[in-house]
Amino acid sequence: MLTLSQDDILLGCEADEWRDALERAAEALHQAGLTAAAYRDGLFAREAQSSTFLGNAIAIPHGTPESREHVRATGVRVLQFPRGIEWHDGQRVHVLVTIAAQSDEHLDILRQLTHVLDREGIAERLAAADSRAEIAGLLSKAVVEARLDADTLCLGFPARDARELALAAAARLRQAGSVGNGFVTAVADQAPRPLGQGLWLVASQHDVSEPALALATPEGRVHEAGEALAGVACLAAQGDAHRCLLERLASLLENGGAAELAGADAATVLARLAGERAGSATRQVRVLNAHGLHARPAKQLVQVAREQGVAIRVRLVEGGGQAVSASSLTKVINLGARRGQRLQFSVDEAVDDERAARALAAVCRAVTEGLGEAVAPFDESREHHLPEPEAVIEPLPEDAPQSAVAASPGLAIAPAFVLRTPRFAYPERAADGAAEKARLEAALREGEAQLEALVQQARGGEVAQILSMHEEMLGDPELHQAAREGIDEGASAEAAWWHAIETAAHAQEMLADRLLAERAADLRDVGRRVLGILCHVEMPEPPDEPYILVADDLGPSDVARLDTSRVRGLLTARGGATAHSAILARALGIPAVVGAGERVMTLADDTRLILDGERGRFTAAPSAERLASAEQRLAEQHRREAAAWEARHRLAATRDGHRVEAAANLGNTAHARDAVERGAEGVGLLRTEFIFMAHAAMPDLATQVAEYRAAMEALDGRPLVARTLDVGGDKPLPYWPVPKEDNPFLGLRGIRLALTRPGVLETQLRALLMAGAPAAGGPEQARPLRIMLPMVKDIGEFRAARALFDRLLESLPEAERATDVQLGVMIEVPSAALLAPSLAPEVDFFSVGTNDLTQYTLAIDRGHPELSAQSDGLHPAVLRLIEMTVAAAHAHGKWVGVCGELGSDAAAIPVLVGLGVDELSVSARQVPLVKARLAEFDLAEARALAELALAQPTAEAVRDALEVR
Repeated sequence: MLTLSQDDILLGCEADEWRDALERAAEALHQAGLTAAAYRDGLFAREAQSSTFLGNAIAIPHGTPESREHVRATGVRVLQFPRGIEWHDGQRVHVLVTIAAQSDEHLDILRQLTHVLDREGIAERLAAADSRAEIAGLLSKAVVEARLDADTLCLGFPARDARELALAAAARLRQAGSVGNGFVTAVADQAPRPLGQGLWLVASQHDVSEPALALATPEGRVHEAGEALAGVACLAAQGDAHRCLLERLASLLENGGAAELAGADAATVLARLAGERAGSATRQVRVLNAHGLHARPAKQLVQVAREQGVAIRVRLVEGGGQAVSASSLTKVINLGARRGQRLQFSVDEAVDDERAARALAAVCRAVTEGLGEAVAPFDESREHHLPEPEAVIEPLPEDAPQSAVAASPGLAIAPAFVLRTPRFAYPERAADGAAEKARLEAALREGEAQLEALVQQARGGEVAQILSMHEEMLGDPELHQAAREGIDEGASAEAAWWHAIETAAHAQEMLADRLLAERAADLRDVGRRVLGILCHVEMPEPPDEPYILVADDLGPSDVARLDTSRVRGLLTARGGATAHSAILARALGIPAVVGAGERVMTLADDTRLILDGERGRFTAAPSAERLASAEQRLAEQHRREAAAWEARHRLAATRDGHRVEAAANLGNTAHARDAVERGAEGVGLLRTEFIFMAHAAMPDLATQVAEYRAAMEALDGRPLVARTLDVGGDKPLPYWPVPKEDNPFLGLRGIRLALTRPGVLETQLRALLMAGAPAAGGPEQARPLRIMLPMVKDIGEFRAARALFDRLLESLPEAERATDVQLGVMIEVPSAALLAPSLAPEVDFFSVGTNDLTQYTLAIDRGHPELSAQSDGLHPAVLRLIEMTVAAAHAHGKWVGVCGELGSDAAAIPVLVGLGVDELSVSARQVPLVKARLAEFDLAEARALAELALAQPTAEAVRDALEVR
């Protein structure tokens, strides 16, 4: 969380004009070690886009998203200019709050500053301040919020007079945690005073913890002093903070709205107290922006409101706040609207209905469309409160195979255990902030201890790594600070913690990269762990017998806790194949099918299930015939797995001796030794982007050399195929931001991104070449190195990278670099397959990435919850592209590998061999099974199956034809 401190403040600065002031601010950030010198250009570029003047003599210069690569550490510098500067938009500025932030952390500063925007005299006080402590106090001191919401209303109370209503209202304030018993006693000792229109008032400053207003209305008609009693307002006064509540009562009386309070519901009462009149046209809309209504979207909203030509007011539905002018930027910002909260817009009754409706529709449409920001729909099921009764969901049919997303291969047969997430019921607010913070700290410590225990028990490198990442998430100081701030605002520990989690998760979901966006599930998994501790809620215990776990969704720690001796498979309603839970399921060897839809949650415990993680299919309550067939397949699978493991170190070849290399796909160089133990004849795909993702800054030459060399040493002379950095709009690096794209899968990624910063690509190629050099002082041993370029679309991109590669070969002495080295391309884009004849003479090899090739060829996102089952690499169109690639390569004596998931598909393996593929690279766990499958057919059979597959019209027809054979 970005905060202000006295050490960040520079007093008595001078500048002739705004450019000089901005130069000084940029230099202050650089001198503090927060930014590189080039960040200065980002500050000026941001001002060229729009002024960063905030109000009340304050400007908040910050860089553009493109300049974040020059931020070395998050921080802030406050520069005071006592004489003032005329900013470029004509405003007078005395203070620059200059921000260096690697994401949207500057929004935290903005939220802290909004409270000073409407305070009279603040500009003069900032100019005259002669100490850093005074500046910090002026900018950081928060205004106490006065409370009026549904929890402070006591409507329809069975009272006989105003005094009883006053006591009921005082008791409601005590229940809400705003006052203590002393306040109630003080109210009991005084008589309510009439305000007019049947409204009465009682007030006290005694034993008040927060200023608040309660309103009690009578159940039926009650008279007091000869007139109908509308209600009694009970005011908990504190300093000057309660004045706004008195102003709201005065406004209500001026509008003649007090008489409407008797018999009204909570929404109507809050609307009248907010300043909305009975005849006002109103409309509600939910805020969808990840960071709520901060400055940029608030400015868009104000502009839209002003364009309507009528006076529009807006208030937060939650909390009962006062309606403010939608044309005032500071008023709108001060609403503090967060994602998921609802805004109510109103237009006075004096405006004709048609014009009011148009104005309200325009502002609500602008909010729904994101106010200039990309937004995601709000999932109301994520809210913590108990939901409304759910609509009836049609149950799954019996003995009918259903398709979903294949997440982890394998076949499982077992009864279902349906894990229904418990409801977390807790109070929204709490009076004792110190006690709530202590509860939260204790829950965080217990959560950390639980995760540490899981890490120690974890099986497999991926499990421990992901759970360790959860430990880091749980220790994130920004999450802790956000929760503490929520508690300071009166929220309970549970409510404050979950709001902090949801805000961070929604921001994660906004990322274009599906893999990174799915990490929001990790955040919620961490959040639920702590929430469960706070609420004393434990997950239900699974049965002692083998079962298939069925759940709405699973967090990584849920998967890590599984007893693999009992759980046979995973079936979830939501999720994708790239979620961490799916990755862990594959690491643990548990068959998994995800994204199956909400109907799976209608399954009863002990319902028999057949789960096919290979094809992404499942069958509930299968017939005896179908069950017997599946059990026979499962027994055969177990036999094959045992036999394959025993023969894992044999050379991979068909039954008649035709060699097809079996290699492993790796995302972590540390797993190379494990891949060799499993029988891998090399690494056919090293995803080097995971090395870059594991570092907070760009890994330098030495770091990369060490990583690649560790893998080569573990391979002991076996070839390593390393893919150069494959990131971009869909897979961003925090230290290499790229412009937001409407369709990142068709944007700046792979080799086309790498070529925009050739220095990064050159460093990686140099590191790979140096890592392949023989060990110093040791026996010379070949370290075959194969480098492949991702997302190449044509020969032009390959030649650009080849020129750089060739220069490195010439500049590095042979003794200091790999000598057995090849440079090839991945065939992921259909254009590359179609142009393979022009690529083949110049490349050293091809490697077909069937995952992306299938996605681009069929125009189906392979993670799409509804369409992914149709994204099948055995589609004849994909097979024809592979055939063209192989033919072009072999015509020039070059080899072709397949490194996508199709390479481990038992049905596809003979087809790929028949098409002429020379290498199959699959997950390390699948290597023994691929070798075993190769030994089950000969080359002539494989060629016949390939011809048969190419003759089919659809992927389904291909699979049906292969199954018959």
